Amino acid sequence: MATRSDFALELQLDAAKDQASSSEVGSAVASALTHMTSSGSRNRKGGKRLVSLLEEARSTAAKAGDWQVVRLLQDSLDYVEGRILKPEFEERYRLFQDGQQRDDTLRDHMSMVLWAGGKFVTGKAKEFLESHPSSSTEELLDHLSSLGQDALFLEAPTDRPGRYTIPRGRSEMALWIERVIRRERVDVDDATVEAHRIVTSPEALALLAADSDGQMVFRAAELQRRAVGLDRLRAVAEDRTATEHDLQAALEGQHWIFGGRFVGEAARRRLVPGDEIDIPLIRGDGSLHIVELKRAMSLRKPLVKQHRGAWVPAADVHDAVGQAINYLVGLDENRQKIRRELGIETRRASAVVLIGHPAVQPDVPEQDINEALRTFNSHMSRVEVLTYKELIDNAERSLGSQEAGSPAASSPAEGRSRKPSTDQRLLLMRLDRRGT
Repeated sequence: MATRSDFALELQLDAAKDQASSSEVGSAVASALTHMTSSGSRNRKGGKRLVSLLEEARSTAAKAGDWQVVRLLQDSLDYVEGRILKPEFEERYRLFQDGQQRDDTLRDHMSMVLWAGGKFVTGKAKEFLESHPSSSTEELLDHLSSLGQDALFLEAPTDRPGRYTIPRGRSEMALWIERVIRRERVDVDDATVEAHRIVTSPEALALLAADSDGQMVFRAAELQRRAVGLDRLRAVAEDRTATEHDLQAALEGQHWIFGGRFVGEAARRRLVPGDEIDIPLIRGDGSLHIVELKRAMSLRKPLVKQHRGAWVPAADVHDAVGQAINYLVGLDENRQKIRRELGIETRRASAVVLIGHPAVQPDVPEQDINEALRTFNSHMSRVEVLTYKELIDNAERSLGSQEAGSPAASSPAEGRSRKPSTDQRLLLMRLDRRGT
C-alpha cells in the first residue's frame, strides 16, 4: 500500500498533539510522530505501520471524546492514503503560513489558469463571430460549450511539437456511448471514463459500430473488470498478513460482489458520532446495508468451536456481530437526522459481517464451518455472517464460473480465471492491443 509521509503531515500531527485534551491522546499521536522521524534522516517513514498508529491514535481520541483531534487525525489518514491532495491539505490548515495568511502561490496559479482560460474562450468566440456574423447569442454559447466538451479529448500530435488539437465532435460520440451504458444499466463504475476510453480508440469505435446494440464490448470489459477485482480480493483474503484495511481496499468500488440488490456505496462512512462503517452499501430503495470487515486468513482465533457435539460460532464471531448490532442501534437512534442531512434511510438497516477463512481452521471441514454460520444466521433478523471465501465463491458463481466451489477453485495455488465468451475475448484482445 503506497502511503505519503512528509513535513506537512509532521506539522499537522504536531498540531493534533498540542490540541490533545489528555496525556493518553497526546502519547498516541506522539507514537505516530516518533515512527515518522525514526529513520534519522530527512526522509520520513510511512507504510502500514504509520497507518496503524494513526488509526490507533484516532480510536484513542474518540474514546476520550476529543473530537477535534479525531477530525485532525482523520484528515491526516486521508492525506497519508491519498484521499486528500497535498495542496488542499496544506491550504486547509495553513501549514506553512503560521496560520495567518493563505498561500499566495496557489492563488496566483488559479489566477493564471482563469486568465488563460478566459483569453482562449474570447479568442475562439471572435473566430466564430467572424465566420458566422449573423449567429445569435445562443448559437455562440452552444459553440463555446461544445468546444469545451471536446477539449476533454485534447490531442498532442507527434508530428507537430508544441501544438495541440481539439478533435471536434468527439464529445458527442462519448456522450452517446455514455448514454448507452447508463440506459442498459451495465455495471460500469464510471460511465464517463469508459466512454472517454473507447472514443479515443479507433479499433474500439469500429467494433462498436459493427455492434448494433453497442453492448458486446461493454459487457466484455465489465466481466473482465469484475474478474480482475475478484482475483485481487481473493489474493488479499488468502494473505496471512493482510489487515482489515487491506481487505477494505480490495473491496472498494466492488459493491456488485454483495449481490444485485445494491446500487452503490454511500459517500460518507461516519453517519453516527464515534462510529465509522467499513463499507456502507445503498439498496435500490435508498436504504442502508452496512458491511463490517474483520480479518480473513490473519484471524488469530478459530471461527467455530465444538459445543455438545456440534460446531457453533466462536467468540470472535459473536464479538463482531455485537459490534454490528451496536452500529445498527446507533443508526436507529439517529435515523431522522441521517435521513434529513444525508438522504439515507436507516430504518431497519441490516448488516453483514465478513470474518475469517475456512483455511484458518484446516482441521474443520469447510462445509461444517459454513453450516455452523448458516444455522447461526437463521436465528438473526438483521445481521448475517459470512467468511470471505463464501462471499468470493458466491460472486464467482454470479460471473458464471464453472469452477467456483470445486477443489481446484478453492486452492490458492490454482488459477481461477473466469473467461468471457469467445466473442467477448476477441473484442478484448483487439482492445488490449491499443492498451485500453
